[in-house]
Amino acid sequence: MPGIDLPLNEILAFAAAAIAVGAVAGVLAGVFGIGGGAVMVPVFYQALGVVGIDESVRMHVAVGSSLAIIVPTSIRSLMAHKKRGAVDMELLKSLMLSVPAGVILASLVAAYISSAGLRIVFACISIVVGLRLLFNRESWRIGNDIPGNPWRSMFGVVLGFFSTLMGIGGGILNNTFMTLFGRPIHQAVATSAGVGVLISVPGVIGYVWAGWGDPFLPVGSTGFVNWIAFATIIPVTMVAAPVGASIAHALKKRHLEIGFGLFMLFVAARFFYSLW
Repeated sequence: MPGIDLPLNEILAFAAAAIAVGAVAGVLAGVFGIGGGAVMVPVFYQALGVVGIDESVRMHVAVGSSLAIIVPTSIRSLMAHKKRGAVDMELLKSLMLSVPAGVILASLVAAYISSAGLRIVFACISIVVGLRLLFNRESWRIGNDIPGNPWRSMFGVVLGFFSTLMGIGGGILNNTFMTLFGRPIHQAVATSAGVGVLISVPGVIGYVWAGWGDPFLPVGSTGFVNWIAFATIIPVTMVAAPVGASIAHALKKRHLEIGFGLFMLFVAARFFYSLW
């Protein structure tokens, strides 16, 4: 397996930081239905830079590894929300083909897009969603219910495409979509956990393929997925995700919106800063 050998002390330091990140990401997966990717991607990007991973693959590995971690996190979060009866299973089933189709398209793009390009995509979408949540009004609605096909399928492709390029579970976009069509934020959050499963599973396969054989990959990587990060963070996120789900159902709608909006603006600012 190609890779850059890292000193043992640097691997251990990265693993310790990953544990802390995993705890926060797992809680946020349950609270916001985001799968933790919005936290993990920027942190992974910075951490990989500290240990000297080449800039050409740094963002790609951060995104691919985030998608791998989202697989069990989203499943765990979905199960927790489903027990409460909050998941819109009809909507989730209707996206089972279109979302993976968008994931496949994004995987093809990921094989050629630059690190800066991935960061720009992440930051721009984060700003739009963050501002919408912060300045949200009840009158900001496109309709009273989510439309059927072909519009729903078109949204599914867009959702899968951009979420895969960002390394997130789709909660950022799906939460916005559902609330713009009058759905409660708690139902949007719960359903987004299921969307994360539809995105992360094919997304991992796509990023392994996209990065296969790259000579600048860090040690422990298969394609753009780093298994050291995966093995370190997974146990923490599995425990933390149900805690986040409980918090989500205890908070008011506006509290969730403001918290999510501020978080996304912070993430966008960090990525734009990294481009200079």
